[in-house]
Amino acid sequence: MDLNPHAGENYAHPKTCLFHVIFKNVSGRILVGLRWWNEINDLGESVWKFESLDQESLARMNKKDSWLFWWTLYLTAAAWIVLAIFSLIRLQADYLLVIGVCLTLSIANIVGFTKCRKDAKQKIQQFASQTIASQVSSTIQSAIFSAV
Repeated sequence: MDLNPHAGENYAHPKTCLFHVIFKNVSGRILVGLRWWNEINDLGESVWKFESLDQESLARMNKKDSWLFWWTLYLTAAAWIVLAIFSLIRLQADYLLVIGVCLTLSIANIVGFTKCRKDAKQKIQQFASQTIASQVSSTIQSAIFSAV
């Protein structure tokens, strides 16, 4: 089984890919066209905020960059879980605390980007539905007015 279905394709942003793997900062905006953050509103409630590129830009995103981005998110969380298991076996509570924080942040990143991707798909579907509904409505109106 080939883990990389885009083996012949080059990375569009090799430097960003490298920094994503090493540092995990805001590379999601460049590699997959997604960005998320969480705010606390005036009522003290947690509110998720999502940004994504438009449909055309998302369609042009490099598949290899996207593949690396998503796999790195999941593999990082898996690596923290493995390290947590070793810390439990060795009874190293201080390391387990640090690993727990890192795992929590990794999972938050996975959840945030996954919700952001779903939100982007939903916006694209809504736009398509509105466009079709508008087209049908204008066709019906023109048919009614031309008959009168």
